[in-house]
Amino acid sequence: MTLHFGVLIPSTNTTVETELSRLPPGYQAHYGRLYTSTPGHPFAPSRDEDIDYQSKLLGTARVQMVMLMQTSASLFADDYDDVVSRRMSAAANGVPATTSADAVGRGLRALGVKRIALVSPYSVEASARAKRYFSRRHGLEVVVVEGFAATDAYAIGNLGPEMARDAFVRVDRPEIDAFVVPGANFPTMASISEWEREFKKPVVTSTQAALWAMARQLGGAPLKGYGRLLEQLPSL
Repeated sequence: MTLHFGVLIPSTNTTVETELSRLPPGYQAHYGRLYTSTPGHPFAPSRDEDIDYQSKLLGTARVQMVMLMQTSASLFADDYDDVVSRRMSAAANGVPATTSADAVGRGLRALGVKRIALVSPYSVEASARAKRYFSRRHGLEVVVVEGFAATDAYAIGNLGPEMARDAFVRVDRPEIDAFVVPGANFPTMASISEWEREFKKPVVTSTQAALWAMARQLGGAPLKGYGRLLEQLPSL
């Protein structure tokens, strides 16, 4: 059985399609691109009309679920995840929908995580929003925030995964249960298992968590090589 799922990404994203091309044949992604609602603000949510239209197009492909891979969008309003998930679902013939940010939070809770280190590629402002988001929406204790202060999505796409690993070295401490790396334009998928082996802790990233949410929702098979969240597919 092949799972067909829709993936909405910002028009500036240059990473997600490459990351998801690693998946086995049982997972088939279909894409739609979105324009920002606030030109000049690189981390702002995408336009509602684009989300509606692209979700409707994905619905015509009979996808079984729609995921918004724009983690930063969820940081701007407390109810964004709920509102936009309803919009995507309604436009795509009522199939389930989720955001990558909400999937990260739920995935961490499914792993039993309480305290996290947030290793963020975002700007200082967006990283502060991410800390509030994971604390307020998901009840997680953000022990430390380490960021790369990227000014826009293009800068994030050009960051190397070694920057995350170096950040883990700087901030690791016994009270941290897991590392969180938000931002679907930051390439992480090929490095997650290696990071977990080295640091002996779960690593949860935006693309990985969205895949976990989809696999749990649709009954997908575990995915080896992308960290324990996808290898174990824990339930929440």
